[in-house]
Amino acid sequence: MQVTSSVRDPLVTGGKTYHDVTNDVSRHVEAKPNIRWFLAFLTSVGVLAIGSIAVVATVWEGIGMWGLNKTVGWAWDITNFVWWVGIGHAGTLISAVLLLFRQKWRTSINRAAEAMTIFAVICAAMFPVLHMGRPWLGAYWALPLPNVFGSLWVNFNSPLLWDVFAISTYFSVSLVFWYIGLIPDFATIRDRATGLRKIIYGALSFGWDGAAKSWSRYESVSLILAGLATPLVLSVHTIVSFDFATSVIPGWHTTIFPPYFVAGAIFSGFAMVLTLMIVTRKVYKLEDYITIGHIELMNIVIIITGSIVGIAYITEFFIAWYSGVEAEQYAFINRATGPYWWAYASMMTCNVISPQLFWFKKIRTSIVATFALSIVVNIGMWFERFVIIVTSLHRDYLPSSWAMFYPSITDVGVYLFTFGLFFTLFFLFAKFFPVINMAEVKAVLKSSSDKVNK
Repeated sequence: MQVTSSVRDPLVTGGKTYHDVTNDVSRHVEAKPNIRWFLAFLTSVGVLAIGSIAVVATVWEGIGMWGLNKTVGWAWDITNFVWWVGIGHAGTLISAVLLLFRQKWRTSINRAAEAMTIFAVICAAMFPVLHMGRPWLGAYWALPLPNVFGSLWVNFNSPLLWDVFAISTYFSVSLVFWYIGLIPDFATIRDRATGLRKIIYGALSFGWDGAAKSWSRYESVSLILAGLATPLVLSVHTIVSFDFATSVIPGWHTTIFPPYFVAGAIFSGFAMVLTLMIVTRKVYKLEDYITIGHIELMNIVIIITGSIVGIAYITEFFIAWYSGVEAEQYAFINRATGPYWWAYASMMTCNVISPQLFWFKKIRTSIVATFALSIVVNIGMWFERFVIIVTSLHRDYLPSSWAMFYPSITDVGVYLFTFGLFFTLFFLFAKFFPVINMAEVKAVLKSSSDKVNK
C-alpha cells in the first residue's frame, strides 16, 4: 500500500502500485510508435539532414566556410561547444549528487536527465572535431598516444588538452552510470516481451535476475559511480572555463570563471531538463510521476543558480573597474554599450531577470510559465557564451584590427545539425528505453509522501 502524509506532498500521486509503475512506464516501450512520435522524429531527422549539408561543406571546403576572421578566430563554434557542455551538466548533478544526498525526488527525472547529458556531450564534441579542419588526419593527436615522431607529444600545459581529458572522462562515467541504471528496467521489459524483443532486451539486461546479491551489487556500483561523477560536475565546466581564464585577453583573464561557469552550466542544464520533461510528462501521461512538486524543486534550483550567475555578472564589472586596467574596463563597457549591446541585453534579461519570476509560487508551479521560461533561460545562456567570446575578441588593443563577427549560413547549419542530432537521439531513447527509472520509483512508493528526502 502507498503511504501518504498530511504534511508533505507525495512524490508519486494517483495511489500507484508496483504493477501500475511497470505498466505506465513499459507501455510506451512496448507499444508501436504513434503518429505524433513519427512526426516529431521525422522533423528532427529532417533538421539533422539539413544540418548535415553544412557539416559536409565544412569538411569538404574547410572552416573558411564559417564566419571567422583574423580578429575573431573563435566565435560560433566555441560558443555552441560550451553551451552544449553546459546543458549536459544537470544530468550528472541529478543522478550523482542528489543520489549521494539521498534526495528521493530525483528518481522520476534522473533517467531522462542522464540521457540528455550523453546526447549533449556528443553534440558538443562535434565542434572541436570540425574545427580541426581535417579531423581524419589529426584528431587522434589530441590524445597522448605513443608514436615514432620524436616522440611527438601533446602540450600537457594547454587547457584545450585538459578539455579532452575532462569531457571524455565525463562522457565515459555518465554513459556507464546511465546504462547501469537501465539494466533492471531492461530486465523488466524482457520478462514482459516475446520473440525478438525478448532476445534484444535480454541481451541488454546482461542476465539480470533480481536476486538480493544483484541488487546489493547494483546499489554499491551506483554509489561508487556517483562518487566518481560528483567531482566531474565541478571539474568539467571548470576546465572548460580555463580555455578562457588562462589567457591574457581582457574580458577572459579572470579567476571568477570556474564557479561562474559551473553555476551557469547547472542553470542551463536544469532548464533543458524542464523543457524536455514537461513535454514528456504530457505526451506519455506521466503526470503522476513527474509532478508539480518535481517541477517546483527544479525551478528553485534555477532561482539559486540564476542568482549566482547574476552576481557573477556584477562581480565581473566591479573587478574590471577595481583593477584599474584600461583595456579590461573597456572590454566590459564595450560589452554593454558596443556593437553587440543587444546580445548583452538579451543575456541579462534572460539570465538575471527572467529566473526571478520563479520567486512567485504561482509562476514556478505553472506548467506553461515554466516551459516558456526554461526556453528563455537557455536562449540567455547561449547569448552569455556568445558575449564572453565574441565581444572579448572583436576589439583588441589595436583599433585598426577591430572587426565584427557575422555567422555564415554554414555556421547556422552546423548548429542546426547538433539540434537535429540531439532530438533524434532523445526521441529514439524515449521510444525504445524506459524514460523513468522504474526500479527507483518503486523504491520510493513506500515513502512517496516525502517531498524532499527525510
